[in-house]
Amino acid sequence: MDDTQKQTLLKVARDTVEAVIKGGVTPKPESDDSELNALCGCFVTLKNKGRLRGCIGRFISEIPLIELIVEMAQASATGDPRFLADPITAGELAQLDIEISVLSPLERTNDPLSLRLGVDGIYIKKGCTSGCFLPQVATETGWTREEFLSYCCAHKAGLSADAWRHPETEVYLFTAEVFGADFGDI
Repeated sequence: MDDTQKQTLLKVARDTVEAVIKGGVTPKPESDDSELNALCGCFVTLKNKGRLRGCIGRFISEIPLIELIVEMAQASATGDPRFLADPITAGELAQLDIEISVLSPLERTNDPLSLRLGVDGIYIKKGCTSGCFLPQVATETGWTREEFLSYCCAHKAGLSADAWRHPETEVYLFTAEVFGADFGDI
C-alpha cells in the first residue's frame, strides 16, 4: 500500500472517530482504487499517549476495506467493551493516535512456535472461545513466542495458558501492514 492509500484510510478512520464522538454523520467513502476496495480484514487501534482506548477488527470482510475501516473505527471509538465505562471524549480527540492494521488471510499452523515475533499475529480458537494479538503486540511487550501464545490463550481467549499446545486448539497466523498517525496530523 502506498502513502496516498494509507493517508486515505487514516483520514477515513479519523473522520469516523470524530463523527461518532461528536455526534456527527459518519463518512460513506467510495474509491475506485483496487487496494482500498480489497476484501480483507483490518483492525483500527486508538491510543491516548500510548494508553489503549479502543481496538476492534475483523479477520475477513465481504465489504471493501475502505468501508470496513469506517465500521472498525466506529466500533473502536464507542464499542470496545473494555472501555464502555470510560468512553473516549471529545476533549480527548486531539491526543489520540490512530493505527490501522490491514491483515493477510489467516493460515492455520500445526507448529505455533514457528511464528515470527513482530511479524506474525495470532488467532487462537477452541470451541466457542477465541482471542488474538496483532503482530505489533509482541514487539510492544517484548514477550517470547511462548509468552505471546500463552498470554493470548489466558488473557484474550479465556483458556488455560498452555491451551496452544493442545491439538484441539486451533492456532492461526497472519501478517499485517501497520501504519498510523497522530489524530491532529491526519
